Amino acid sequence: MADDLTPVARFVYEAGSLKATKRTGWWMAGVKDPESVAEHSWRVALLASIIAKLEGADPAQAALLAVWHDTGETRTGDVNHLGRKYTGGAEADPRDIASDQVAGFPEGLAQAVRDLIGEYEAKESPEAVCARDADKLECMIQGIEYRDQGYANTQRWIDNSRGRIVTKSGQQLADAVLAAGSLDWFRAALGEAP
Repeated sequence: MADDLTPVARFVYEAGSLKATKRTGWWMAGVKDPESVAEHSWRVALLASIIAKLEGADPAQAALLAVWHDTGETRTGDVNHLGRKYTGGAEADPRDIASDQVAGFPEGLAQAVRDLIGEYEAKESPEAVCARDADKLECMIQGIEYRDQGYANTQRWIDNSRGRIVTKSGQQLADAVLAAGSLDWFRAALGEAP
């Protein structure tokens, strides 16, 4: 049985490379040490579960889609929107990447991964819509945090991300995030008035 899982073991190491893969768009805003793809994906998963619950969708499925949504970046890196300009707007199809990544997996597991990536990319299920909103909302939140650290050029990311959120719950949460301070949680935990 262990030999059958060798491709899975290799993928687990491959997925770990996302912990060191930086989100390159933030460099355009002057952020010296931006978050990694893995850091981004963790909060996307959390947000996807919240938005899905509020929207009446399956929070576990939305979070699962979010966990897997950027796994193809192990093969392509994080290509930002400016970089796509020079590839004719084309980018590698995440479904093709996933198929390559799961080659050699036990077939049931391989199909499950292909189905997850396919669902996210199809943008049709309520869970995929919630996960995609979570991706935009996480970018907006990260932009606010970077702005609060002195990176004023992140405002473009904040505004663009807010404008791309489509669910009612995602929009309401985005508005609440914009109205709150990034350290209000800390003040509230200390019992201080925000």
